[in-house]
Amino acid sequence: MRASFEKIPTEANTSWTLLNRRLAQAIPFEWHHHPEYELTLTLNSRGHRYISNDVALYDDGDLVLVGPNVPHSWSSAETIDPAKPHIALVIWFSEAWADSLVKLFPEMAATRALLTAAQHALSFSDATSRALRPVIEAMVEQDASQRLISLLTVLNTLSRDVAAQRIAVQNTPHIIEDARIRRVLDYLHGHYAQPLSIPELAQMACVSVSAFHRMFRRHTRCTALDYIVRLRIGHACALLMQGNLAVSTIAEQVGYASQALFNRQFKAHKGMTPSDFRGRHGHHFQ
Repeated sequence: MRASFEKIPTEANTSWTLLNRRLAQAIPFEWHHHPEYELTLTLNSRGHRYISNDVALYDDGDLVLVGPNVPHSWSSAETIDPAKPHIALVIWFSEAWADSLVKLFPEMAATRALLTAAQHALSFSDATSRALRPVIEAMVEQDASQRLISLLTVLNTLSRDVAAQRIAVQNTPHIIEDARIRRVLDYLHGHYAQPLSIPELAQMACVSVSAFHRMFRRHTRCTALDYIVRLRIGHACALLMQGNLAVSTIAEQVGYASQALFNRQFKAHKGMTPSDFRGRHGHHFQ
């Protein structure tokens, strides 16, 4: 299904946008994209979030940064407290705004690595979400200047979250400053369904295996093996949602010689079997 383009509203006296979204019934599935970064804190709601070909469960306090032009949507299943609405506090800012921030303030240099990783998407740790929840909630009632100060605090805190998880997505332009790791990532996105070995990837990056492990984690916030599995499972999700291929065929297409291994890794990542996933999510893409 093609994602629709969303034009992000801006006010004359602000350089970025905050949306306080409160929905009594549900967060609807709205598959869309836009050129801005999007930071979303979801409260009093649980369901599934869809980011490119990645689908994951979300719960109260879910905090995610989505990169420019990455298609995405949230779709709620229920509220935590039925007496209160689903809440999505959404922050949008442009690449130009982020670049200017880093260039103007050397103190925000750590934000560059954060934004590089978020060219796809990042899911932040529960500890970071808990720390930032009152900061982001308070922004709703702040004036424009106070909100800007709060946003700088938010970005600084996010850049320090070593437990953040990168959400691997496909067919999305990304920027990695180190040409060595960029070469490896480009190769993985084109050949994830083929047999892959860490020594071969390290050779491609022109570093030792131990240096490769450190370099890969520094740039992606996960191991190379985890990244490959997430690419494979993510593509499997897309195939399960978009068609009626047999599960065994999908397993083979995304690089699994063993359907049993595919089923185990799929359930470990998605919390359900491939067949259950198709039954629950396939209707969104019909």
